[in-house]
Amino acid sequence: MIEVKQLKKSYAGRVAVDGIDFSIAQGETFGFLGPNGAGKSTTIGMLIGLVRPDAGSITIAGGSPNLPSVRAKIGVAPQSLSLYDNLSAADNLHFFGSMYQLSGSKLRDRVQWALDFAGLADRKDDWVKTFSGGMKRRLNIAVGLIHQPEVLLLDEPTVGVDPQSRNHILESVSRLAKDGLTIIFTTHYMEEAERLCDRVAIIDHGRILANEDIGVMLDKFGGTSVVTAEVIDRPSSVALPGELKSNSLQFSSVQPIEELSKLQHQGVKFGQIKIDQPNLESVFLSLTGRTLRD
Repeated sequence: MIEVKQLKKSYAGRVAVDGIDFSIAQGETFGFLGPNGAGKSTTIGMLIGLVRPDAGSITIAGGSPNLPSVRAKIGVAPQSLSLYDNLSAADNLHFFGSMYQLSGSKLRDRVQWALDFAGLADRKDDWVKTFSGGMKRRLNIAVGLIHQPEVLLLDEPTVGVDPQSRNHILESVSRLAKDGLTIIFTTHYMEEAERLCDRVAIIDHGRILANEDIGVMLDKFGGTSVVTAEVIDRPSSVALPGELKSNSLQFSSVQPIEELSKLQHQGVKFGQIKIDQPNLESVFLSLTGRTLRD
């Protein structure tokens, strides 16, 4: 569905994207993650035809995003809301639908679908400027879907929304993925990427540092699990894998369940046990560093 080869872009001598390659299969939900200034926004701009690459190629649904026929297959919900505040929700959807040559009953059906999708059918005639941040975000995504695209790009779709709207958005994206839509998803919330994405690419300083299924990425870059266990009793002959303070044992392990089980078979009795496993956030920080990015 999407093929990116040796993509490069510089601004005034500063390299923003430095020869990246990746592909996205039809129906895949692909997470594209990176710190501020990593090259993520520039890449997105090139994917949707707004930024011209210095070198390399992009193929989406068989063609270049510079072609109007290909851009018509792409839906975009940008981080900066693309809505008209002094129009109603329904009028916004009618307007953007007409930009894709939708008209008549087809347009009316798509507007109704989009309103239901966004949970805004009961507010369809209200001006957008009266909407909450979450309502605007939901409408922003619905606008990107009005023309039934083959590819949907969601750029930070849950920024600044309330928990209910965030949950609605994530559940809606999950339904779209199950229906077979190809989705590119950018976020700074690692738990969202873990929840939704089949595969994740992490970009920094213009280069892709990792591009894997999330499970593979956790195994390769996540590090060890940290076990904190309450020790109720233990034979004096059993050597513990970590330091015992009072009755609390803490240790790191690649296979925490197996190690705890082995200790239990040796006669160690545990009370409460907590296992902090590697997650996508720990992978992200391991690859991109912990230095602040402003």
